[in-house]
Amino acid sequence: MNAFVLVILSLGAFYLAQRFYARWLERRVYDMDTDEPTPAHTLSDGVDYVVCNKHVLFGHHFCSIAGAAPIVGPAIAVIWGWVPALLWVVFGTMLIGAVHDFGALSLSAKRGGSTIGDLAGQILGSRARVFFLLVLILLTWIIIAVFAFIIAKLFSHERYSAAVIPVNFEILVAVLIGWWIYRRKAKLLVPSLIAVTLLYVVVFLCAPYPEWGQLPEWLCLYGKPEVTWIVFLLVYAYVASVLPVWTLLQPRDFINSHQLFIGLAGLILGIAILQPVVTAPAFNTAIDASAVPIIPFLFITVACGAISGFHGLVSSGTTSKQLDRMRDARTIGYGGMLGEGTLAMIAVIAVTAGLGSAEQWHQAYDRPWTEVVGDSLGNFVTGASSFLGPLLGGNVQLAGTVVAVIVISFAATTLDTAARIQRFCLAELGRTFDLRALGNRYVAAAVAVVPAGLLAIFTQAPGKGPGSGGYILWPLFGTTNQLIGALTLMLITVHLKKTGRPVWPTLLPMVFLVVMTTTAGVMELSKRVGEGNWLVVAFGAFFLLLEALMFVEAVKALRRKDPLQVRHE
Repeated sequence: MNAFVLVILSLGAFYLAQRFYARWLERRVYDMDTDEPTPAHTLSDGVDYVVCNKHVLFGHHFCSIAGAAPIVGPAIAVIWGWVPALLWVVFGTMLIGAVHDFGALSLSAKRGGSTIGDLAGQILGSRARVFFLLVLILLTWIIIAVFAFIIAKLFSHERYSAAVIPVNFEILVAVLIGWWIYRRKAKLLVPSLIAVTLLYVVVFLCAPYPEWGQLPEWLCLYGKPEVTWIVFLLVYAYVASVLPVWTLLQPRDFINSHQLFIGLAGLILGIAILQPVVTAPAFNTAIDASAVPIIPFLFITVACGAISGFHGLVSSGTTSKQLDRMRDARTIGYGGMLGEGTLAMIAVIAVTAGLGSAEQWHQAYDRPWTEVVGDSLGNFVTGASSFLGPLLGGNVQLAGTVVAVIVISFAATTLDTAARIQRFCLAELGRTFDLRALGNRYVAAAVAVVPAGLLAIFTQAPGKGPGSGGYILWPLFGTTNQLIGALTLMLITVHLKKTGRPVWPTLLPMVFLVVMTTTAGVMELSKRVGEGNWLVVAFGAFFLLLEALMFVEAVKALRRKDPLQVRHE
């Protein structure tokens, strides 16, 4: 199969979905074709509620959701073959993920920029609000831990450590641009394009010298550079999450959006020039299906590449607070998820057509599950580099560094956005239980990152030592992430039902996700009990319990005459 044909078919499907289905959702389902003022105008505070240009906000939203997960998930999921992975990415994105993201953004924008947890209280009642907040807080700790692990793995890799200096250079430049733009009330486009140009100059200079980004042995905690990088990244996430959005979040994400568009365009152009053939099997029969069955694990492994509950947190946690016009929600919410689906589709192509021959693919994927998970990003960088190489004069090291910088930049965006959202969730929980300290953003940010750091460092995969928590947290992240997506779709469905609008666009995806996540959750719990991994067992069991309680509250809400006002029970 010609990989470029798959790219064209996938992009064509995404275009038709944005052109027709998203517009129908905007008018008939979510009622966003309106001129009513957004929370960014009515609740402006200069810190979190800040009016943002549609294109800049698209950059923030796109980069916040398009972290490493839509790369890691598909790069793992092709273990079952390229056909199931690609079909789930394309159709899951159009019919479930984009519907979910657009719905969460719309609902939050209509209700004062409330987070998903707060919306649960408004729509279902105060008990549901507490249940949902607990789920969100636990999930966000896992997200922060997993993404810190992912970035630390790339920073520590001897081949990709050349990305360390460029990534940190980008952060510094973004802060300077943010300050200048805010003080001068200037436009962001030209400075961000200059920043991208300078970033690639730094990449070009650093690419031949990966040793520049490697840590000296005396800085490696527990003898492992990954652990030191995890600590560094969590300190960064803390600082970034308490700064006003204009300081770092908006300019850095706009710069990253240019990076992503350039990177995606370069990869697609490379595929068009090379016309590579997919060498991976359409369906991989070599995998031990009894160990990791394709159903339900395909649907929770791809995670953010098709549907992600975390996107609802971004939509309601930061994006809805910066929305300039209600009509911008379709482009940002639905269109942003299509952009993520494009990234996931390219990830599938990179690890199925970019690794070389069929023998090389089987060498990479006919291995134990944990090893495939650990090498997934490396496989993507290798495959994507083979597409970019011809555009960069055949310089494989430079191509690998460019791809690594793109991946790490987006993973870092997700990392600090997750820390900011966790701060909002903790503040809401603090208001519920009168824990005033959590209303302080510095205290809440500390509570957001410290437990995540403990998870990342001290949750250990068998035989891997400290800093290996990501290996076993990924399946839990995938299951819980999709569970949050199902619960968010449930909230939207209840709201649509009570306002007399069509419910099938959200109800059908919700039912599908509930079945898949619950099945995967029970199977994972059984496996972890056998391994004696009681921390993961406790997390998983608590998530399933909260899921059941949330659906009980949803049934009660549907039976009430007016569940849309805030209730205190």
